Amino acid sequence: MFPKPIEKQSAGAQFAYKSLLPVALLFWLAPLLAVALFSIKPDADFTAGNYWGVPSSFEGFTNYGQVFFNSDMPQYLLNSFMITIPTVIGAVALSSMTGFALGVYKFRSNIWIFFLFVAGNFVPFQILMVPVRDLTLSLGLYDTKAGLVLFHIAFQTGFCTLFMRNFIRALPYELIEAARVEGVSEIRIFWYVVLPLMKPALAALSVLIFTFIWNDYFWAIVLTQGPDSQPVTAGITSFNAQFRAAYHMMSAGSIVAALPPVAMFFLMQKHFIAGLTLGAVK
Repeated sequence: MFPKPIEKQSAGAQFAYKSLLPVALLFWLAPLLAVALFSIKPDADFTAGNYWGVPSSFEGFTNYGQVFFNSDMPQYLLNSFMITIPTVIGAVALSSMTGFALGVYKFRSNIWIFFLFVAGNFVPFQILMVPVRDLTLSLGLYDTKAGLVLFHIAFQTGFCTLFMRNFIRALPYELIEAARVEGVSEIRIFWYVVLPLMKPALAALSVLIFTFIWNDYFWAIVLTQGPDSQPVTAGITSFNAQFRAAYHMMSAGSIVAALPPVAMFFLMQKHFIAGLTLGAVK
């Protein structure tokens, strides 16, 4: 039913696996390596068709200097932080409370409310483009960072609630019962008993949501326009000229935009892996 571990395969299969794995890894990293290579090339290499060859001159400092000092990229980066951080805090906070309510309390509509949160994850976001845009226009939230934050919180809460509810249900229920016997209020049970045990889940979910929101491009161009409110994913396209795209600048901007989620993952790697694997083994 389950695939056999590679350690239990034949010697030939293990050799083929170890030989093909670096090749597959190279193919997977090829686009990232190409972007990194493009970011240090001069613009003349693209007009001359030197896409994969050695750069005719090293222009890394020039390209990245223009990204930071001669463009709106710092403002786009600031916008991304101002959108992503409140979204992560709001979505994780709301899902922690809803996950606690749905995972601990037993009432008649519990499973149906939970299904509503889950069902939202199966709605194709493309069909929401027009009604969400009209809603932000009617509320005066179009082309604002607050509008994008509120939408992302609403859209991500369903997945976060699914994550948190299942995590809380795996916690020892006896701890909650013992606290109730001692006369502890439900709010203090959530704050002092359940929430400390959720730290691995909170860290793992925060990294996931941070990555989702930071890398969002679709809603960034649907609900915002211009450097005053657009995040960095949409701002990279500002390097497109009227007749030709500045690929060396777009590549440098892409590298800069990719650094925050990578740094976030490495900073939270220990807690992220613990949160994803908690409960996998007894």
